[in-house]
Amino acid sequence: MKAALAFDTSNYTTSCAVFDGESGRNAGRLLHVEPGKLGLRQSEALFAHVRQLPGVFSELKHEGEVLAVGASVKPRETEDSYMPCFLAGASQGRVLAQALGVPFCAFSHQQGHIAAAAWSSGCMELLDTPHLAWQISGGTTELLLVRPQGAAVACDIIGATTDVSAGQLIDRTGQLLGLSFPSGKELDALSKQSESDACYKPKLDGLYFSLSGVEHKVKQLFESGAQPADVAAFALRSLVSVFRRVTERAMEKYGDMPVLFSGGVASNSMIRQAMAGALFAEPEYSTDNALGVAILTYRAVTMGG
Repeated sequence: MKAALAFDTSNYTTSCAVFDGESGRNAGRLLHVEPGKLGLRQSEALFAHVRQLPGVFSELKHEGEVLAVGASVKPRETEDSYMPCFLAGASQGRVLAQALGVPFCAFSHQQGHIAAAAWSSGCMELLDTPHLAWQISGGTTELLLVRPQGAAVACDIIGATTDVSAGQLIDRTGQLLGLSFPSGKELDALSKQSESDACYKPKLDGLYFSLSGVEHKVKQLFESGAQPADVAAFALRSLVSVFRRVTERAMEKYGDMPVLFSGGVASNSMIRQAMAGALFAEPEYSTDNALGVAILTYRAVTMGG
């Protein structure tokens, strides 16, 4: 089997993947975070990736021909985008490509998320079609206008949070409620026990918005003695209200086009249910993974771009 290999070493997960043009496989392992902490420093994440990469890579068990090796080398395509944790996967990828005598392909973490989401939603054609894409995670909450760019995609930020990210809001809510980090899965499950429909709707400035007010309201609700399930549901419904209203405004401005959700927060069941008509990655490919980069790497060597 001829395939592309790829690495992604984000601030949350060590990932390796293989893609052969039709099927793909991702192996990933969360970085360990001590209870009560909200993530790792970059130096800690980088060290953890170096330690975890050999074991994660061995889980792929790829024995066929390698066409090329790819890696996420930075969070976004912009020149000023940089995060040291991506050095682990990028350096491993470059060394492996040199050893095998095959091309090395560099992409952004954001491009990888979009490719993985398009593939796992069954809509690979989105990579060759302009569309809107929500990137919602611990470090990013952005609405992108995505256009084809050779074998990859170009992403222009057209809307975003101006302060707290959706993932930070979820994790900080989880910390209040004594949940583990990252808190997405536990908060999702807890919210299903709530019968409240309360939420807070932040004001929009065009396609931009602030989530710090939601965080403040969540703290007030928690301190008032509200049930944990109601606090969890309040935070998530408030996020849904933002995504729905901003998406509607974007459609009015840019026209009716497909909407794709990616990023760890996009695996939340309430968001998936509320955003009817949107396309979502399978939950395992909503969270950080290397499969999207493997897809883009395969496309780069087979499409010549």
